[in-house]
Amino acid sequence: MNGVFYCVYALCLRKKSWRRLLVAKGGALCAPPFATSSLVSYTTFIMVITYHGGQCFKITFGGMVLTYNPISKKSKLDPVKFGTDVALVSLWHPDFNGVDQVTHGAKKPFVIDGPGEYEVGEVMVSAFGVETIYEKKTYQNTIYKVLMEGMNLVFLGSLASPEIDPKIMSNLGNIDILFLPIGGGDVLEVPQASKLAVKLEAKLVIPMQYDAVALDTFLKEESKEGLKAEDKVTLKPKAVSEMSGDVVVLKA
Repeated sequence: MNGVFYCVYALCLRKKSWRRLLVAKGGALCAPPFATSSLVSYTTFIMVITYHGGQCFKITFGGMVLTYNPISKKSKLDPVKFGTDVALVSLWHPDFNGVDQVTHGAKKPFVIDGPGEYEVGEVMVSAFGVETIYEKKTYQNTIYKVLMEGMNLVFLGSLASPEIDPKIMSNLGNIDILFLPIGGGDVLEVPQASKLAVKLEAKLVIPMQYDAVALDTFLKEESKEGLKAEDKVTLKPKAVSEMSGDVVVLKA
């Protein structure tokens, strides 16, 4: 049996995901059984991010599509409709759990909707649960840390309090891109969001879940008055590594 490596996987039905349980003999990393060349064939890494309202972002890199918080038909927000390979749901509410809306054509998403450690191809996801109140109900909100091609993306979801458990904070690492709710009400107020962005020292901040007033206030806090919204942002790791507290606003 020399030179043979074994991986054991289990299907976690609650999370609708495969989780690696064991890598034996020599510590070799093995791809999950669903990993295909389309998931791991990105060698020239260019990330394209588009915003679809609420907390929904579509991230395309190589042949893979990853989506945060797709909006469902039951939401008061405009639902999305496109295909994705991976769907990350931070809170099980119609504003964020439209998995059916990103199941399209040949794409049936790998869904992550709670705390844990996950691998999809060469993408590593760490998910941390925090309690929050949304529309007067108590939910578990999931903060996502996504590592891909050496970049660290942190998505805060429906975070209502800037006080994050120190253990979670220490696990977030050096953040390249931070998706930050700023609209107030059920999520962070602008002053809280701005202070948290400074504390997390993200290289690039992308605001989400806001109205025009909240966005203008946030841009003033960040000394970015007059910053124009873009249809999409196209990023390379080297360019992001040279940023420091930059802000990009995306059109929904």
